[in-house]
Amino acid sequence: MTDDRQTAAIGFIGLGVMGEPMCRNLARKSGRRVLGFDRAPEPLERLHAFGVTAADSIAALAAACDVIFMALPSGRHVQAVCDGADGLLANAKAGGLVVDLGTSPVDLTRDLAERFAKAGVRYADAPIARTRQAAEDGTLSIMVGADDAVFAALQPLLRALATDITHCGDVGAGQIVKILNNMVLVETVVALSEALTVARRAGLDGRVLFETLAKGSADSFALRNHGMKAVLPGTFPERAFSTNYARKDLSYALALAAQFDVDARGAEMADERLRQAADAGYGDLYWPVVSRVIDKA
Repeated sequence: MTDDRQTAAIGFIGLGVMGEPMCRNLARKSGRRVLGFDRAPEPLERLHAFGVTAADSIAALAAACDVIFMALPSGRHVQAVCDGADGLLANAKAGGLVVDLGTSPVDLTRDLAERFAKAGVRYADAPIARTRQAAEDGTLSIMVGADDAVFAALQPLLRALATDITHCGDVGAGQIVKILNNMVLVETVVALSEALTVARRAGLDGRVLFETLAKGSADSFALRNHGMKAVLPGTFPERAFSTNYARKDLSYALALAAQFDVDARGAEMADERLRQAADAGYGDLYWPVVSRVIDKA
């Protein structure tokens, strides 16, 4: 006899910096059984205290779950989890739902959606935005690409993770918005870093600059978070969103711009700054470390 709790389980693949707290919030708030999978055992050990069960494999997780979330570093990782004999495409339940919470290329997202549809499985892109602390607190912003029916089914679960949930359009639309969000964010932090370097060389206290900008038309989330909390104090930890990851996301934006014949020079310059930061040995550090490259130029 089929165990109803088993068929109603939620799967979560990828328990890294953002995935672990999201999985924990799903286990705490969804009212449903949660199965987790990650190559590292430590997050699964921590999540066990919150009722998350470790799956032995992706195939086993897929067989047990009707909704599966992926929180993976890149489109390449998403494709690897979906393909192959043990992957989601071969093992997800007909009528189930697979959701990509990461940032992936738009073309890959739409291709996977078509392939899952042929297997009778629904697919949505729901990339997340905001910080690790927002993931911990369940106050993320999520941009969803899905049809109306899938969005309606998915939204109650996303409320365990986010305070802002936006239906951006059909599959791929969430990725477009998230990719462009990150493009604007990186360009803004580059601008803030340039302004801070000019101010300091001109003899001005950087805190005075940023606090005054926050009171005027240059105020932004990037200023109050990335600027005030990272660039100004020079705090760029590991196990945060790294320079290499930021450059990966910006590459998706540049590819999208090229596809539609947009001369995105601001994004190209921001990518060059990220490349310089990676070449300087900062690839694994929190990406606003790009300010160090600008300061030393």
